[in-house]
Amino acid sequence: MSESAEKKWYVLQTYSGHENKVKTNIEKMVQQQKLEDQIFSVKIPSMDVAEMKNGKKKVTKKKLMPGYVLVEMNMTDDLRFKIQNLPSVSTFVGGKGKGPEPLSLDEIKNLFSDVGDVESEEVSRPRFLFKVGETLKIIDGPFANFSGLVDEIFPDKGRLRVRVEIFGRSTPVELDYLQVKSEP
Repeated sequence: MSESAEKKWYVLQTYSGHENKVKTNIEKMVQQQKLEDQIFSVKIPSMDVAEMKNGKKKVTKKKLMPGYVLVEMNMTDDLRFKIQNLPSVSTFVGGKGKGPEPLSLDEIKNLFSDVGDVESEEVSRPRFLFKVGETLKIIDGPFANFSGLVDEIFPDKGRLRVRVEIFGRSTPVELDYLQVKSEP
């Protein structure tokens, strides 16, 4: 093991669609070869995305960087060789002829803040910027194709109250963020 090896994040290129398999294989290798003191964490950059399907809100995981896995480890030639010879692994990302390049502190901060924690168990809330008084078009549910004014916003619930004109009367309707879009 080289003296300069220290705990850093590296980007591992994999075959697209094989990220979970590679993550599992690295985790198995760590257990079987007792490498817990050299490989600390393996993450697939993903985030929860909410969408409406058939009137129901569905949350799915979306990979932010398909074909890549992040590995927190003490890089050594031996570990690099072992990981790069696992099935579905291409190579570590790095400069030409220089070998694997660790992520910089800024890259790590940006990557992990964008996703919360790269693969957290919590369901992330969609971030939409609506303002009280803004006109929105309803795109899903029984009031689809109606327009209305934002009356109140409930960011903790991911919902808002919109005043819709129905039969000449202003009616408050509570909707999910995903059921509306801003009018151009």
